[in-house]
Amino acid sequence: MSSFDPPAIEFRQVSIAFDEHVVLRDLSFAIPAGEMRILLGASGSGKSVLLKLILGLLKPDAGEVTVNGRRVDRMREHDLLKLRTGIGMVFQENALFDSLTVAENVGYALSEEGQPVEQVHARVAEVLGLIGLGEFADRLPAELSGGQRRRVAIGRALAPAPGILLFDDPITGLDPLIATTIDSEIIKVRDLTQVTSIVVTHQIRDAFYIATHEAEQRGHDVRIVQADDETAALIQFMVLHEGRIHFQGTAAELLASSDPYLKEYLLLTLPPW
Repeated sequence: MSSFDPPAIEFRQVSIAFDEHVVLRDLSFAIPAGEMRILLGASGSGKSVLLKLILGLLKPDAGEVTVNGRRVDRMREHDLLKLRTGIGMVFQENALFDSLTVAENVGYALSEEGQPVEQVHARVAEVLGLIGLGEFADRLPAELSGGQRRRVAIGRALAPAPGILLFDDPITGLDPLIATTIDSEIIKVRDLTQVTSIVVTHQIRDAFYIATHEAEQRGHDVRIVQADDETAALIQFMVLHEGRIHFQGTAAELLASSDPYLKEYLLLTLPPW
C-alpha cells in the first residue's frame, strides 16, 4: 500500500450506544491494507458491534466508518450489498448449509453471483487445497469434525477473494489441538493472500500463536514458522476497554505492558501455556 492509498478500514471518533449503555465512545483507529488486527476485550466491550459497523449492519450515533476510503455509515442498502461482496465473514457458529456438500458450501456465493460453473469449480478446488480439505469436497457438514466445519466456513468466506476478512471468535468451542489447526489456517490465509483481517477472539493463547507465527511456502508445501520481526510488526493487538482502544501494539509490547488493566486482563492467560 502506498502512502496515498486510504486505509482498508478506518474509524474516526465513532460512538454508538444502545439506550443508556454506551458501547463505543469516540473510537478511532486505522488498518492499512494487507495488515491484521487481533481484537481483544471483555464480554460486552463492543467487539462484535465493531464488526457490524464495518459491514454496515449498524450505524454509529456519531463519527465516520470507512472501508477502502468509502463512508459505510452513509451508504444506502444497495451500495452496502455491493460493499459486502468484498468482505468475507467467518462466524463462530459456522452457518453452513447442512444439505450442501463442502464444495457447494465453499462455492455458494460464487454460484449465486452467476459465475460460470467451470470457474466456480476451479476456484473451489483452489480454496479447498489452501485449507487442506480437497479430499472432503463431496462430504456433507454432518460428516465432518468441528474443526473441519470451521475450516469450511473459512473457505467459504475466502472463495470470493475478498479484500477484507472478519473472524468473529473463530476458535471458541474447539479443543486446543483442533483450535491450533484453525489458528494455522488463519495464518495461511493472511500470509498467502495478503488479505486485510480482523480476528475477534477471547482465546489469548491462540491470539498470541496467530500473532507470532507466519506461513512459509516452498513449492506446494506450506509450513507455519515463527514470524520474523518484519511480519510480527504488521500483526498488532487492539484491546477494547470502556469504549475505546485501550492498547494497540505487537504481542511483545502487550506482554511487556505495565498497564494495570492489561495486567489484570491477561493475568490468568499469560504464558507458559
